[in-house]
Amino acid sequence: MVSIEVARGDITRENVDAIVTAANESLMGGGGVDGAVHRAAGPRLAEAGAALAPCPPGEAVATPAFNLTPPIRHVIHTVGPVWEGGGHGEADVLASCYRRSLQVADDLGLTSIAFPAIATGIYGYPPAEAAHIAITTLRTTPTSLTLVRLVAFDESTESLLTTELSRTD
Repeated sequence: MVSIEVARGDITRENVDAIVTAANESLMGGGGVDGAVHRAAGPRLAEAGAALAPCPPGEAVATPAFNLTPPIRHVIHTVGPVWEGGGHGEADVLASCYRRSLQVADDLGLTSIAFPAIATGIYGYPPAEAAHIAITTLRTTPTSLTLVRLVAFDESTESLLTTELSRTD
């Protein structure tokens, strides 16, 4: 059974097989967590992403981790939904981001993965709703992973994820 943890910090420094980045459809880098991942991994990450693009919302693809420090071997790029008020299928797309990322990790034979709070930055997804979807989806999606870590950049996101995780334990 998978162990789900919440931590606060820099996702590019996690001790996991793969990290997930909240990408845009071009997979060539952007702001927020995606920008941080691209800066840490180096320019080859954008080149590898461009070769796989476009990636539609709710999907996920993997590239090598390039300059990220081992044990991180892969970056899984997933495109979250842009928040349009909640009536345009955003919840289903966000849940798909988590499910598809787990499937990609399983296909790669990985044992551990770290996720950011997908779509809660510039895409505007309400953080409390996003935390609920993340935890619920991770709890109910079969996976061969042994560790899933949700990495929050700030205290408020960490608190939302921790609270949501405690509700479903």
